[in-house]
Amino acid sequence: MAGTPLAIKAVVVDLDGTLLDTAPDLADAAMAMAADLGLPEIDLATVKTYIGNGVSRLVKRVLTRQMEAEPDKELFARAMPIYERHYAEWVSRKSRPFPGVVDGLQAFKAMGLHVACITNKAERFTVPLLQDTELYPFFELILSGDTLPERKPSPLPLLHACQYFGVEPGELLLIGDSLNDAQAARAAGCPVFCVPYGYNRGRPVAELDLDAVVPSLTEASKLVVKK
Repeated sequence: MAGTPLAIKAVVVDLDGTLLDTAPDLADAAMAMAADLGLPEIDLATVKTYIGNGVSRLVKRVLTRQMEAEPDKELFARAMPIYERHYAEWVSRKSRPFPGVVDGLQAFKAMGLHVACITNKAERFTVPLLQDTELYPFFELILSGDTLPERKPSPLPLLHACQYFGVEPGELLLIGDSLNDAQAARAAGCPVFCVPYGYNRGRPVAELDLDAVVPSLTEASKLVVKK
């Protein structure tokens, strides 16, 4: 962007690493699962690099300590329900909005923009998490990882949001924190901003194909106008 405000009608925001710092609760569940399975301990910094592709991939990374490796099928089958049990219990115990999130969401609503949340997190974790952190009322539409047949980096959730709001892809801005978000937006034909504080597998978001890197949702709201 070259200083000209982006004219849009809707904004869609990612959850983990963009709206909420969920890593502490995700890590606690991972640590508890590893202990239950007799695996080596894992720390918060490592878990942060594993977040962003849904719970099943997170669990696989914790089991293998590698980004794309596949664990033993029997071990994975045992691990998933253990992880989900721990995470369901602790889903919002430590998770909090990042600085500027509430003010940014309020600014988008005040502009008259449609506001949605699109995440790869399962609905049974997404809804209580947004409710417990008091962000739920901001969103007209919430798409979780199991709402549609495909999830980010597929463009399907973004195209579904465009259809839902009756807007063109170029009129819907995605704000995220990762490669998944950038790929989904570009595939859908949507503009995309990324925050630098989230979970991009340990890589700086400045390396991604973006319209802007924004330090917060508050700052993002200053770069857009209602079309």
